[in-house]
Amino acid sequence: MLDNNIPEYVGLGEGSSHNLQKYQKVSVIPLVFLIFYEVSGGPFGIEDSVQAAGPLLALLGFLVFAIIWSVPEALITAEMGTMFPENGGYVVWVSSALGPYWGFQQGWMKWLSGVIDNALYPVLFLDYLKSAIPALESGLPRTISVLVLTAILTYMNYRGLTIVGWAAILLGVFSLLPFIFMGFIAIPKLNPSRWFLVNLDSVNWTLYLNTLFWNLNYWDSISTLSGEVENPGTTLPKALFYALILVVFGYIFPLLIGTGAVPVDRDLWSDGYFADIAKMLGGVWLRFWVLAASALSNMGMFVAEMSSDSFQLLGMAERGMLPSIFAKRSRHGTPLVGILFSASGVILLSWLSFQEIVAAENYLYCFGMIMEFIAFVKLRMKHPAASRPFKIPVGTAGAILICIPPTLLIFVVLALASPKVMAISISAVIIGLVLQPCVEYTKRKRWFNFSMNSDLPDIHAPDHQCNEPWIS
Repeated sequence: MLDNNIPEYVGLGEGSSHNLQKYQKVSVIPLVFLIFYEVSGGPFGIEDSVQAAGPLLALLGFLVFAIIWSVPEALITAEMGTMFPENGGYVVWVSSALGPYWGFQQGWMKWLSGVIDNALYPVLFLDYLKSAIPALESGLPRTISVLVLTAILTYMNYRGLTIVGWAAILLGVFSLLPFIFMGFIAIPKLNPSRWFLVNLDSVNWTLYLNTLFWNLNYWDSISTLSGEVENPGTTLPKALFYALILVVFGYIFPLLIGTGAVPVDRDLWSDGYFADIAKMLGGVWLRFWVLAASALSNMGMFVAEMSSDSFQLLGMAERGMLPSIFAKRSRHGTPLVGILFSASGVILLSWLSFQEIVAAENYLYCFGMIMEFIAFVKLRMKHPAASRPFKIPVGTAGAILICIPPTLLIFVVLALASPKVMAISISAVIIGLVLQPCVEYTKRKRWFNFSMNSDLPDIHAPDHQCNEPWIS
């Protein structure tokens, strides 16, 4: 809902999109595919949902979870991202509602979660190649390959969001096209009765819920690029809407093909099984295409996630939360120090196992989402008339109700975590609680240079008034 009839009010975030006209802004279509890769990257990795619960619950799960989790998160991101159209995204939302201390905690948990997530993709890329190149399975060749691949993808981020955005479009089209071909080939072989197979007594609920959650989150990550978006007040909501349709279609359609055209053996449904289905339906060439799409999809997810992580650090530096060196841009308009910092984190964490990475990032991500929901509701209650270029068409009670289903889901995910993951994640949270006072201490001692971007409004001023007029 684009809100054009808002009462006159001192806008909390209006004017936040700083003046960077010399750098090319991101338009709708590249933004759609950046969101697509932040959240999904295609159906690669959803096979475990069928193994855990069977075809019916897998199909229903991606529909129901999209409604109770993805839709609320995307709507809140659209409202808050257009209310505060600046790099830093959810860090700025939480800072405005709960204060800079909790804004820093949000930034720490979300950045760490993103870097942990990004550590997956070079490893998964090599996992797809090791069947053709066995030397990549372990040892020095694998280590060198991880470093080289990380360096190449990091360089793409350095060259600018425009290149990253159009690369995401090409990779997205290449990754989804083989499933369109599979759909046409599968039509004569479809047996709709297979879609309704279910056995509640054999459901692995932990694997099922973790698979759904991991494949349908991170909608808010695009908010850290709001300052780089062309006309964010209208572009961001549109891109989120189109990306939501693309993501859900990109999950449901391959599941319908795979479970309907081939006899269902749940034990076979694990990572990479779509490539086997492609071979059964279309032959070796289609299997190769799916494998290549899977590998390249990991590249798309890496560059999209690194863009979000590095621009988040830039946004925090522009707010004076981090040393100003993180706000410096390369000649391509990209946050060079933030990119290098995020790449270093990826390399350091690449030794973790897949299961440990997913569980740890989910746990930290959940903590961050709880603070986002609190910030969203608090700003609705405290400043209901603030300028919101996009506004969810509900009142305060409706805003609270929107947050209840995903919050309940968060508590379920947290409860399912293993003691080891809980211990690691809570330790990371404690580090953040201590880190912020340490950063403030270095600021007072002037060990590092900190500065506030003069183009940004003061979201912490009394009554949210600012020395500059930013009236809606």
